[in-house]
Amino acid sequence: MKTLTIIAVIIISIGSLIGYKAYKSRQPGSFDELAQCLTNNRVKMYGAYWCPHCQSQKKAFGRSWKYIDYVECALPGGKGQTKECDDAKIEGYPTWVNKDDKRLSGEQSMSALAELGGCALVTSSNGVE
Repeated sequence: MKTLTIIAVIIISIGSLIGYKAYKSRQPGSFDELAQCLTNNRVKMYGAYWCPHCQSQKKAFGRSWKYIDYVECALPGGKGQTKECDDAKIEGYPTWVNKDDKRLSGEQSMSALAELGGCALVTSSNGVE
């Protein structure tokens, strides 16, 4: 009987965790409107999987990152970059480029990105990412 109780508690705990993660993933991100505006206005972020500043920029967007038009430049193994990034003349990561080829290099504030994309900086008040 004790074993069944332990198993039931484990199953309920796992189910609750899965339910919470599913609920949380459906919540809007704090920067959804900005991220969608940037993409709608053809702003791209060029980056590399191994770049710590790129990872920080992604983390700053939190759940809103899924709306960003991101171009991975690094080739497997981290040696060199893709033709798309060579053609775009990307020299460092992250590089944000708008439709007029205006560029911002390095990690950027949300307000700088909003300005680059001609977007309003609106954040949701739904709490922590």
